[in-house]
Amino acid sequence: MLAAPCEVFFHVCLAAFTIVVTPARIAQFAYDVAQDIRHLRYGYVLLIVVMIVASFPPFVARGPLLDLFGFTYGLQGFFPAAVGTLAAAAIAFVTLRAMFSKRLRSWTSTNEKWQVLEDVIRSRGLPLIILIRISSFPPWAWSNALFASIAPVSLFQFFIATWFVLPEVMVHVFVGSRIARLSDGEQRNDMDTQTKLLNSFAVVGGIFETVLSSSLVYYFMQKEIKRLHASSSARDELTAEALEATEESPLLSSDSRV
Repeated sequence: MLAAPCEVFFHVCLAAFTIVVTPARIAQFAYDVAQDIRHLRYGYVLLIVVMIVASFPPFVARGPLLDLFGFTYGLQGFFPAAVGTLAAAAIAFVTLRAMFSKRLRSWTSTNEKWQVLEDVIRSRGLPLIILIRISSFPPWAWSNALFASIAPVSLFQFFIATWFVLPEVMVHVFVGSRIARLSDGEQRNDMDTQTKLLNSFAVVGGIFETVLSSSLVYYFMQKEIKRLHASSSARDELTAEALEATEESPLLSSDSRV
């Protein structure tokens, strides 16, 4: 009951803070901190460690973290961001599956929908895994937990499917690098109006591309679910229900017990 008023209060305070301090000073402070991280000998390792932590539920900050790689290192931040993405996904997958293997076995043996989902993924293999992986739902950390809870998905398949999110990583890094140029007062003052507009359009275009691609993947995911629902096969119907109710995964449900 108190969640909504608290959230409103938080955003009001955040807006007031932004107005008082001014966006330019906040952006400059963020840029200065990012440069301090950049000049650390192993600053990129720090960001990768944060990425690993954020790859476990309930964290949902992957997008801003990827932007931070570009904000801190420019386009050169793509390599550590890509390494961090792949490493974090693999570590989360292995850790969650190892910690909850007993729960997985006992839970899936009694859940018919999940058994059917596992059978379908086992038969359709990597293409379906990739489609689910690059979908915007469930979010990154929850997606790691979801795949860890599906027994037929091997670490190799999961790792290969994760490679297909790297184009999105590149877009985030690019957007972060443009935001950094606009955040630094010295660089911003050296830009003419045309350059400022081009950088602003680049940021907006990058965000738009990310939203568009995520929406398209989500559309195709929903189309696949509708196709399964329309199928006369009871097996396909159960698969569609399992895909829609991913929160019932043994690693995602709040009422499950180790």
